[in-house]
Amino acid sequence: MAMCILVFLTLLILPTSHSSSDELYIDKSAKIPQSDLDLLEFPLNLEYLEAEFFLYGALGYGLDKAAPKLTGGGPTPLGAKKANLDPFTRDVVLQFAFQEVGHLRAIKNTVKGFPRPLLNLSSESFAKTLDTAFGKPLNPPFDPYSSSLNYLIASYLIPYVGLTGYVGANEKLESPVSRRLVAGLLGVESGQDAVIRALLYEKATQKVPPYGITVAEFTNKISSLRNKLGYTGLKDEGLIVPKSDGAEGKIAGNVLAGDRDSVAYARTPEEILRIVYGSGDEGVPGGFYPKGGDGRIARSHLKSA
Repeated sequence: MAMCILVFLTLLILPTSHSSSDELYIDKSAKIPQSDLDLLEFPLNLEYLEAEFFLYGALGYGLDKAAPKLTGGGPTPLGAKKANLDPFTRDVVLQFAFQEVGHLRAIKNTVKGFPRPLLNLSSESFAKTLDTAFGKPLNPPFDPYSSSLNYLIASYLIPYVGLTGYVGANEKLESPVSRRLVAGLLGVESGQDAVIRALLYEKATQKVPPYGITVAEFTNKISSLRNKLGYTGLKDEGLIVPKSDGAEGKIAGNVLAGDRDSVAYARTPEEILRIVYGSGDEGVPGGFYPKGGDGRIARSHLKSA
C-alpha cells in the first residue's frame, strides 16, 4: 500500500515539472541567431492586426485599453469598431482576442519587436478587398461589422495568412527556442482558422444577404485573390473545391486547407506582404497597412520600393 501511495504522489508531481520546462521558449538569455530574430519579429505585424480586429469586434476597444504596454506607442487602428455579434460568436471572437494578446506578449518576451504599425480596419478597407476578390463592387459595400456572418467571413481573411507564414518560417529557424515559439503560435493560429472555417462550412450553401452569394463562394473568391496576390501558385483553398482537389481526391468538402497530402501550405514573408498590402508587391503598402509593416524584413522591402 505504501508503494502505491508513493507512485501516485510521484505521478502528481511529474506534470508540474514538465510544465515548467515549456516556458523555455520565452527565455531571453538563450542565444538566438539574427536570422531567427527577424523571422520571429515579422509575425508581430499580423498578430497586431488579429488582436485589434478581434478585440474591437468583441469589445469595441483594442490594445490601447486591453493591453496598452504591448502597443509600443504605435498609432490607434483606423475604423475598427464593435461588431453586431450574436452571443456565441462574440464568445468565440473574444477568446481569439485574448489569445492574440498572449501571442504578442510571447513574441515580445523573445525578441525586441516594434510598435504597432498603422492598421486600417475600417469597413471600407474590407469592402475594397471583397470588391477586388469578386472583380466588381458589391452593393451595398461589404461591412464586416454588420452581422455575425459578415464578421466570420472577414475573419476568414486573417488567421490563415499568419499560419502559412509560421509554417514557412519554421523550416528556416535554427534555434530550438525559436522553433518552440513558432510551433506554439502555429498550433493556436491553426486552431483559430479551423474554428472559423468550421463555422462557415456549416453555412457553406447559405446565401449571404443581401448579395445572393453563398458563403462558400465568398471563401473561394477570397482564397483565389490571395493566391493571385501571392504570385506563387496554389496555397489557399475555399470551403468547397472540385472533388479532385479535395482530400485524397475523393471529397469536395474542404473544411481544412492543405496540399495533396493534406499538409499545410507555407508562405514567405514576401508573399504575406503582397497579400495583406493588397498590392501584390511586398514593396508597395496599402490594404490593412497604409504605411506598410515594420521589422527588418518588412522595412527592407519598403526601402527598395
